[in-house]
Amino acid sequence: MKISPIKYLRYIAALLFFYIGSPAHAQIPQFLIPKDVTLQHAGSIGFMSAGFGYPVFKNQRGHLDFNYGFVPEKRGGELHVLSIKFNYRPWEIDIADGIKLYPANPGAFVTYHLGPQFDLHWDKDTYEEGYYWWSTALRPHLSLSTEFQLDAKKLFKTDKIKGISVYSEFNTNELYMVSYFQNVGALSVTDIFKIGIGLRVHL
Repeated sequence: MKISPIKYLRYIAALLFFYIGSPAHAQIPQFLIPKDVTLQHAGSIGFMSAGFGYPVFKNQRGHLDFNYGFVPEKRGGELHVLSIKFNYRPWEIDIADGIKLYPANPGAFVTYHLGPQFDLHWDKDTYEEGYYWWSTALRPHLSLSTEFQLDAKKLFKTDKIKGISVYSEFNTNELYMVSYFQNVGALSVTDIFKIGIGLRVHL
């Protein structure tokens, strides 16, 4: 029986919440336990994606995400995408009590496309070495995001979650950038940048 990508995402989200709320997570090292879960629409990691993440560095300004995303067939062909994302929040602005803005967060991430039509290297029996310099499966990106973070305890009077973040993220990859500089005038900046929006729940 074929399971739709939407059901995959539901299973991932359900498993994460069940695991975090169960006694089993106390039996592994604390640093391995996810500190947040994320849902994102678009942004080069799938039409919809879900994952978990960790704050990094002592100041908690860095963030590392692990995501699974998909593109349904009617949106351009069924694709499954794994991604590892990092961003850093250098500036913090207090908008109101319990509401913070991180206006410009530089980041980078790598995506890996699953499936037999994708590969790390081009077939050497068909193409000369170096004929195509990029990988069809692996794609590095640069990103810039903006994030609003809400303190759940102050605003929603709950201790079940620590906070909720809403963010938008612009990104581009090495293939887009090279194509832009090789075709100056034919491509605009808006052609090579993609945008995603997401929701992050801090646990």
